[in-house]
Amino acid sequence: MGYGVNFLRNAGVLAIALAVAATPTAAQEVPKNTVITGARMIDVLTGKVVDNPAIFVGPNGRITGIADARTVKWGSDVKHIDLSGKTILPGLIDMHVHLDGPADIGGYRGLEFTDSFWGMTAVGSAQAMLKAGFTTVRNVGSGNRNDIGLKQAIDNGYAVGPRIVPAGYALGATGGHCDSTFLPPSLEKAEKEEGIADSPDELRYQVRRQRKYGAEVIKVCATGGVFSRNTEPGQQQLSESELRVIADEAHQWGIRVAAHAHGGDGIKAAIRAGIDTIEHASLVDDEGIKLAAARARPVWFSMDIYNTEYTQAEGAKNGVLEDNLRKDREVAQIQRDNFRKAHKAGVRMVFGSDAGVMPHGEIGKQFRVMVEYGMTPLEAIQAATRNGAQALGREKDVGAIAVGRFADIIAVDGDPLTNVRELESVDAVVKGGKLVE
Repeated sequence: MGYGVNFLRNAGVLAIALAVAATPTAAQEVPKNTVITGARMIDVLTGKVVDNPAIFVGPNGRITGIADARTVKWGSDVKHIDLSGKTILPGLIDMHVHLDGPADIGGYRGLEFTDSFWGMTAVGSAQAMLKAGFTTVRNVGSGNRNDIGLKQAIDNGYAVGPRIVPAGYALGATGGHCDSTFLPPSLEKAEKEEGIADSPDELRYQVRRQRKYGAEVIKVCATGGVFSRNTEPGQQQLSESELRVIADEAHQWGIRVAAHAHGGDGIKAAIRAGIDTIEHASLVDDEGIKLAAARARPVWFSMDIYNTEYTQAEGAKNGVLEDNLRKDREVAQIQRDNFRKAHKAGVRMVFGSDAGVMPHGEIGKQFRVMVEYGMTPLEAIQAATRNGAQALGREKDVGAIAVGRFADIIAVDGDPLTNVRELESVDAVVKGGKLVE
């Protein structure tokens, strides 16, 4: 529903055929380091189910071959990850998370904690998401660049978690959703919060600054939000020309842009400006849906249509202010109905939970709601795998079980194509060919 910058935290059949062709015959010893087997595999590129897969992984954690486990042999020096009886599918991708935002601390309760507290909580949140089957996440805004630091810690073996695509600080207008809006002037810093800008030149500088310090995606707040103060979700807060400066600058540097946008006018401005993903898209109108479906450069909707069940049930207890809960109630059903309309119209969709508004380990519950509001189970899975990789521009790395990509794989006992709720309780997670304990 729009987490923003917390003021309390400082501020294919063909693919299978090619894969099998790359795998030695049964008469040969397969010189791979790891093999992963299961009862069946969902190929999200083709929508097909492959029985008895054997997935071979090299020392760099990438898939080197896929074969039929009944006909291929491997040597005793190959580590075997046996997922017998289970359905395996690619590791999931969540395109909208806030790892340094515990869901059970809302409103002014955050004043109980010191600044570094939030970065410490991100470690546990990352572990929870990985155990839930999400092997890649895009963190769209954090305080103190906690997402960048955590990514570095995970990549260098000091912490356990998913692959992180970090944004650093989110960009926004003074007094907008991404700004600090809860405290009086006497408690604010004299200078602007990090990421806040009020002219095209300032916004261009902020894009360059976030990239300089490790951002791999730029997050911008185009409209007001649900969980900020003194903003309404429908308010447009940056002009189309300002949004275009952000998109053009980011694209020049080879990185993509995510726009927090609840309101219809802000959504349309972001689409026309060349923004890559529209976050929330709650109040999108018919014109906005048509723009998104027709735009030549792909634009993706990331709509967090589960978390209101948590916020309405637990928000008041967690300290969330009534005004924020009011906005949450007003937007929730409209967003779900617009999810159905956008999907039916052919808008490209990715999985985005806004984890941090809800507990990080519970995000698999969103699959049920995506299916209730128009997707097939396969489409919901593809939104969280194939589509996410496409929207990130990382199709060579994640999003499918395919030769050349990282061996990021999850397993469930049942068949998620008939019961997508299987993804609410993942039974095994493999990241880079290594079983997550």
